[in-house]
Amino acid sequence: MALPRLRTVAVVAGAALLTRRALRRRIARSPLWPMPALPEPISGHPQRRATSIRRLLITERASVAEGVVQLRLEGTALPRWQPGAHLDLVLPSGLVRQYSLCGDPDDPGTYTVATRLVEDGRGGSREVHEQFQEGVEIEVRGPRNRFPLVEAEAYVFVAGGIGITPILPMLRSLAARGADWRLLYGGRSRGSMPFLDEIEKLGAEGGRVTVVAQDEAGHPDAVAALADIAPGTAVYCCGPEPLMAAVTAALPSGCTLHLERFSAATADAVGAVDSSAFEVELHRSGRTVQVAAGQSVLAAVREELPHVSYSCEQGFCGTCQQRVLEGEIDHRDELLTDDERGDSMLICVSRCRGGRLVLDL
Repeated sequence: MALPRLRTVAVVAGAALLTRRALRRRIARSPLWPMPALPEPISGHPQRRATSIRRLLITERASVAEGVVQLRLEGTALPRWQPGAHLDLVLPSGLVRQYSLCGDPDDPGTYTVATRLVEDGRGGSREVHEQFQEGVEIEVRGPRNRFPLVEAEAYVFVAGGIGITPILPMLRSLAARGADWRLLYGGRSRGSMPFLDEIEKLGAEGGRVTVVAQDEAGHPDAVAALADIAPGTAVYCCGPEPLMAAVTAALPSGCTLHLERFSAATADAVGAVDSSAFEVELHRSGRTVQVAAGQSVLAAVREELPHVSYSCEQGFCGTCQQRVLEGEIDHRDELLTDDERGDSMLICVSRCRGGRLVLDL
């Protein structure tokens, strides 16, 4: 009796092995099997491999200015990052919010972020302030960097309030290598400006740092800060929209401008544009959705594909970027590079200039 039973087990095991091998070959030809294989699958974008979710422990929470808390997050085998990078925090409600990394890029087991409580915001900062305490484990994605520190002959930084967070690691790096840099740092009051003591120490020699507290001296003067800079200077700005608009308007010719937003650009900044209806074909899924006037592509797509990633819904975080295979894009963000605009869009705000788009979804 034992021999026939062993023969039956061997036959079943062999059939299972052949089936697994056949499936592997089929999936290799089409990663989204049973849908047909397509050339150069792009959906999800290769750069998002670094954005897989990991769990980190809050090991330290500190107040670094009025209304600003800093969180130290620890984990193992954390991806390296460079100044200007940010981290996505998955909040208890399911919201995802982006916070700039402001710690030490050479610390392999720690990420540090800081956030200001926004009383009239959309609730993300309040969750961080009220629910993220020492000992709590949280989910994060990233890091990603859309505000990198480029090589330049000289640097001028303009920061407003919490906008100092992505700039601080840049200042540390430039100070360590003896680069030519200056900073204009503004805020409502000195007590509300995070990391002020460290920044003033970094710029103590040579008068590199100008601090403008609104309750003492009014608003920072971007025109004066940029008036005498030489061609080849890289100008970095992060802060409220009026400050960023002033820096943009005052930028001298021959200098490069790098902006980091914590909120969407105003309607005046992006201009008034048509919002007529159009259709979107989801190429890999074999479906077509109708985007109504006043409805976002993201909202229409998520009715069919609820797994599609998104976060800010205002066109400044980049989470919802998707490749466009056909159609003319009406870009309404100020985040994507010229190269990215050629074949991709942020589907939370951008639209179609014609009647049809085809997305690689």
